[in-house]
Amino acid sequence: MFNSSDIYPVVSSNFCNGRDVTDVVASIARGGAKIVQLREKTCSDHQLFELTKQCKMITDEYNMLLIVDDRLDIALAAGADGVHLGQDDLPISVARNLAPELLLGASTHNKNEILEAMDAGCSYLNMGPMFPTKTKSVQCGALGLEFIEELKGYVKCPFSVMGGIKGEHIPLLSSKGYKHIAMVTEITQAVNIEEKVKQLRYIMSDAT
Repeated sequence: MFNSSDIYPVVSSNFCNGRDVTDVVASIARGGAKIVQLREKTCSDHQLFELTKQCKMITDEYNMLLIVDDRLDIALAAGADGVHLGQDDLPISVARNLAPELLLGASTHNKNEILEAMDAGCSYLNMGPMFPTKTKSVQCGALGLEFIEELKGYVKCPFSVMGGIKGEHIPLLSSKGYKHIAMVTEITQAVNIEEKVKQLRYIMSDAT
C-alpha cells in the first residue's frame, strides 16, 4: 500500500500552529493522503500510545497507513501500520525480527546508510533533507537535489524524500521520478489543511 501513496504528511504537535494533532490528521485524511506519519518527541509513553490509537481510528476510517516515528513499541501496541527509524534508533534488522509484519521506514543521508537499510530489510527508505529545514536537525545539513539524484541510483526499494520541500518544488521532483514526497510544515501549518493536501496531490498527479 505504500506504493499507492504520493504526498507523505508528517505531523508533529510542535508544527501544527496550536491545533490538535488528531484534527490535523483528520484534515489530512479528508484531503486524500494515503499515508501519514506521527512524529512526537516530547509525549509521555502513555500520551503517545493514546494519541496513536486515536490517529489509528482516523486512518482506518480513510484506509490510510499510519506510521509512528521512532517508537516500535508504541506502533505495535497501538496497532499502527509501521514505524520510521532514524540512524540512532533501533536497528532495522532488530525491528524486522521483532515485527516482521510492520512497514519499516529508514532515514538515510548517504550511500552507505541506503545500502545498510536495504540489506537490513527496510520496507522503504527516506532520503533527506533535500533542502534547508527547521523541522529536523541533522549533522549532514541539506543534501541538495543533485546529491539526492546521485543517491537515488543506489536505491532498489520504495523511497520517499523530505526536508524543506514546498509545493513549488513538486513539479520538478515529480518529473524526475520522485513518487513519495514527505512534508511537514507545508501541510501542517496551512490555513486549510484539507485543501492544501488536495492541492499538493493534484500538482503531483498533474506533473507525472
